[in-house]
Amino acid sequence: MSAAAETRGLAWGFVGVAAFSLTLPATRAAVAALDPWFVALGRGAVAGLIALPVLALTRSRRPTATEWRSLALSSLGVVFAFPALMSWALTRVPAAHGAVVLAILPLATAAAGAWVAHERPSRGFWIAAAAGSLAVLGFALRAGGGAPQAADGALLVGLAVAALGYALGARAARTLGGWRAISWTLVLCLPVLLPVAALTAPRDLAMVPAQAWAGFLYVAIVSQYVGFFAWYHGLALGGIARVGQLQLLQPFLTIAASVLWLGERIEPGLLAFAGIVVAIVAIGRRMPVARGDDAPR
Repeated sequence: MSAAAETRGLAWGFVGVAAFSLTLPATRAAVAALDPWFVALGRGAVAGLIALPVLALTRSRRPTATEWRSLALSSLGVVFAFPALMSWALTRVPAAHGAVVLAILPLATAAAGAWVAHERPSRGFWIAAAAGSLAVLGFALRAGGGAPQAADGALLVGLAVAALGYALGARAARTLGGWRAISWTLVLCLPVLLPVAALTAPRDLAMVPAQAWAGFLYVAIVSQYVGFFAWYHGLALGGIARVGQLQLLQPFLTIAASVLWLGERIEPGLLAFAGIVVAIVAIGRRMPVARGDDAPR
């Protein structure tokens, strides 16, 4: 992999992370007035209805059998399990608390990449990844607060399946392209998503506050669809393990968004911890990561 491709991958990956950083506060705003199941699966239904004409207008090729398998398995995490578990958890804990558990997503993504895409991170890379995750987790525990509870367990399971879904989706994106990978994934899931969304939709749409609709539309259009354009493209270009480390920055962006959107209180030490994490990410970027047999030639 060339240095230029890695740099482009990191740039695209950061765009994806920035887009996903609003997911928790947007979901929190949505579930305050909407059924969590509608938020979780209705977002995929809306995104799928957007993806369908996009694929038709661009005359995109259909995935191969191998790509279909990766996309189908990926959908279990990124379309179904993670949104459902996250939406349920955020009816019980604030967005800042959600950042506590999701802080270890980069390490889970690296592990999933090592398993799915046969990437081989060096020992130094794993040390940097673990140190970064611990730094983020230490800050998030202070910022989010609260004793461990059922919502934390749901988020832990959610991040595990999300990491696996990211890795599987990125593998398909290497040959299919990032935006096609998420588009076909969503279209594949529409037969399940549409009936559930219809059954759980609010009876009186006008009674739902504008902030809740804003949160729902964000997670439907950006978190579930457009954000994956950049995220899958970045993972495919720069490598799952390396680009995945950019997720270490996501809790800080999420907490900042929670302050601006939901009025949650910001932790005074955020900038100091952010500086530490950025330094660790920079160190981790310099550590060797061998690409597997699935890497493009």
